[in-house]
Amino acid sequence: MKTAAARSIEECLLDLFRRLDIEQAHIAAGGPPPFKDWHSLATRYPERVASLTLISPPILDPIPLAGLASRILVVAGDHGPLASGAAELTTRLPNVSAHILSGYEWLPWTDVIADRGAEIGAAMLDFLDRHPLPPAGLSESEGDVAGITYRIRGAGPPLALMPLSLAPSQWDPLIASLSARYCTISLGGPLLGVVGILEERGRSNYLAMVKNVLDAVAIQPNEVVLEVGGGSGVVLREIARRSAGANRIIDIDISPYLLREAEALTRQTGIANQISFQEGHAEALPLADSSVDVALSLTVMEEGNADRMLAELLRVTRPGGRIAAIVRSLDMPPWTNAPLSQSVRAKVDIPGRGDVAAAGCADASLYQRFRRAGLVGLTCFSQLASLDASQVSRIAVMKQRILASLTAEESAQWEAAVAQAEAEGTFFIAMPHHCAVGIKPM
Repeated sequence: MKTAAARSIEECLLDLFRRLDIEQAHIAAGGPPPFKDWHSLATRYPERVASLTLISPPILDPIPLAGLASRILVVAGDHGPLASGAAELTTRLPNVSAHILSGYEWLPWTDVIADRGAEIGAAMLDFLDRHPLPPAGLSESEGDVAGITYRIRGAGPPLALMPLSLAPSQWDPLIASLSARYCTISLGGPLLGVVGILEERGRSNYLAMVKNVLDAVAIQPNEVVLEVGGGSGVVLREIARRSAGANRIIDIDISPYLLREAEALTRQTGIANQISFQEGHAEALPLADSSVDVALSLTVMEEGNADRMLAELLRVTRPGGRIAAIVRSLDMPPWTNAPLSQSVRAKVDIPGRGDVAAAGCADASLYQRFRRAGLVGLTCFSQLASLDASQVSRIAVMKQRILASLTAEESAQWEAAVAQAEAEGTFFIAMPHHCAVGIKPM
């Protein structure tokens, strides 16, 4: 029998449905990334999907969803680069229902349900009521099936809530109103949503890039190590492995969802006693001044006010301690290993594909920010981290973003070149990052 890790996500979801005796369910999910969790279920087993609510879907090929079009509700902001996914889906599939959030830009870390929950909840309930299902007959409970965790609340027709990317509150602000009329089944675990992406990334050479930064930081025994925005805990577990119990490790994250998932994964590896998990904002860390020896921020400064984050890292780090950061670099081009013509490569390997908050940092200003903050002994460098076939969702999103910038003829060349490289086992997209390590003056 296949293990959960070796099986497809839709197989694991079907196991969960069977355990809960659910023939058909409403599905609600958010992206990007990822989208493989809901997408694989909806395209391979559409008969199991009573309706599909998508919060800011990514740019994707709508054709596989055509049979579900009348049962799809798209909720999206009305501006920003990620609004294009919803626009593409509703244009290509006219039967799709849409609710557009006026004056709103959705980013992967946006707390959309906390921001506009009443409006979204009303739109969802109206849509769900148009696609009736019999009650599920489930009592409130929680558990784990095939690597997918679930928590059941309320009664009525089944509504499966998949993770909403990096949103701190996830679906929580809407649970009370949704579960008053529907049996809400909140899903999680290392296979779904952004946790699946972060764990997938942790198995790639992204972790090799992080290890280079950790080598430059040179964590010593008995030092207190802080990671701000530890996500699913990939780097925290690497630090715990390196230190073998010789360091106190702290994870502070704004997302209760990610903290729960990271702590659960840490327990599975038997190192829970080495890492503490605490909710908090990177711009106002809940730690005393000079309370840690090493402070890390790894692909987090893109998501808020980078200068405030850096000021907080300095405040909580003791004099002589080290601060390190990695940011995605939108000012440097990625590099794609596919046999492209020069003209098409000029449109594929271009900087700027990614998301950054208005006051965030996703460029070489990281180095000047470290210098202006007064850090000394700076080590500044850039690195590439490759996306390949092992990172299914992230590579799919990048492919779709590239396709959106190409003409029909260029798209045909791109897809043929990718297919050739994939057949040879050589395809990857190398994504650039900026890295900095500095010492807080004595």
